[in-house]
Amino acid sequence: MRTVSEQVPYLFGEMFNLISVSPQDIVVRELYERLVKSFLDVIVLKKLKDGNPICGHGMRVLIHKRFHILVPSGTIYSVVYSMERKGLIEGIMDMRKRVYRLTEKGKETVESISESSDKIVLLIKLILEK
Repeated sequence: MRTVSEQVPYLFGEMFNLISVSPQDIVVRELYERLVKSFLDVIVLKKLKDGNPICGHGMRVLIHKRFHILVPSGTIYSVVYSMERKGLIEGIMDMRKRVYRLTEKGKETVESISESSDKIVLLIKLILEK
């Protein structure tokens, strides 16, 4: 059985590289991209939880590799700056680039999100049910 991460390239990568794409495929792809973009802050927090700082470009590459969509740099930095203003992450200079790491508030937030993941999944199912 494939994990969710292993299924993403199959479901949303190769499927959308087909020459003829049905209107339903387009709707699914658009919804998929909206969900990823809506959860960018959560994706960044979860990535930073491992303790390794990451730069904005690194976040963009991570999202592309994991979710197979290209998010504009401006979108990434808008989310990053918002998170920085909220005190969830902090930027530090590492050589010639700015990298970001979790603050204590960010660590508490990512723990709360992890503990609430079942509720988040249930909400998405509720939104999508008939």
